[in-house]
Amino acid sequence: MTAASPLISVDELAALFDRPGADGSLRICDVRWYLTEPGRGRREYEAGHLPGAVFVDMETVMTGPEGPGRHPLPSPVAFAAALGALGIGSHHSIVVHDDPTATLAAARLWWMLDDLGHRDVRLLDGGYAAWVAAGGPVSVATRVFPAVTMDLADRWTRVIDRDGLKPRLGSVVLLDARAGPRYRGEVEPLDPVAGHIPTAISAPNDVNLDAGGMFLPPELLRDRFAGLGCQTGEVVSACGSGVTACHNALAMRIAGLPDPLIYPGSYSDWSRSGESVATGSEPGAMPSS
Repeated sequence: MTAASPLISVDELAALFDRPGADGSLRICDVRWYLTEPGRGRREYEAGHLPGAVFVDMETVMTGPEGPGRHPLPSPVAFAAALGALGIGSHHSIVVHDDPTATLAAARLWWMLDDLGHRDVRLLDGGYAAWVAAGGPVSVATRVFPAVTMDLADRWTRVIDRDGLKPRLGSVVLLDARAGPRYRGEVEPLDPVAGHIPTAISAPNDVNLDAGGMFLPPELLRDRFAGLGCQTGEVVSACGSGVTACHNALAMRIAGLPDPLIYPGSYSDWSRSGESVATGSEPGAMPSS
């Protein structure tokens, strides 16, 4: 399949299952992940998953052992090797999914593959819940595929770090994908200081979805991001630790807008580095140098 759209519907995926040779050309990646409940994603996978789906763990495959923030990107070489060991290779059409009621982590895997040059990757619109609601088959059998080669680029490209972002605050549109209470500094369950990066605009990622967990149509997403100032100039997408920032990047791709940069360290890196933070519903002023 050619990924003309970054999304695939339940019906489209079901049709792929019936295609001759699909078992050898298709890989489904289950990326269910729950931020404050370690291990729950794998337990959910073991309780029921799409037939042939491979569980891709956020903490071990999609996160590096060291780097800024709570979920630093792994090295591209290590990431490619981990996928290859799971039987996910360069020749595969890849479909990623999670549970829209969780942390929307599948967008991170979509973004990682796309950024490193694997274009044949799409996200299942509505995720596991949509598949089950449509009567799609569910399996409890863990499928083990033979190791294959995944060839990816050797460096991340659409990224910016804290040192690169600081002098550009106020000149880029900085989106914060976290929920409103965390952005405003009313609660902070994970990072040492509550609030947001000065000049960041609140852009919670759940607004990209309708009540059923499906992405809004492209025209509505364009309107949403235009209202956030993303129609001109460079955009940087951030969140708590660089995971759900990718959800806004995916939504912008669906909307036909230019790809933003991702700040992988995001607020977890910023808040742990002694930088000034802002609170309240307004973006706040640029910090003094």
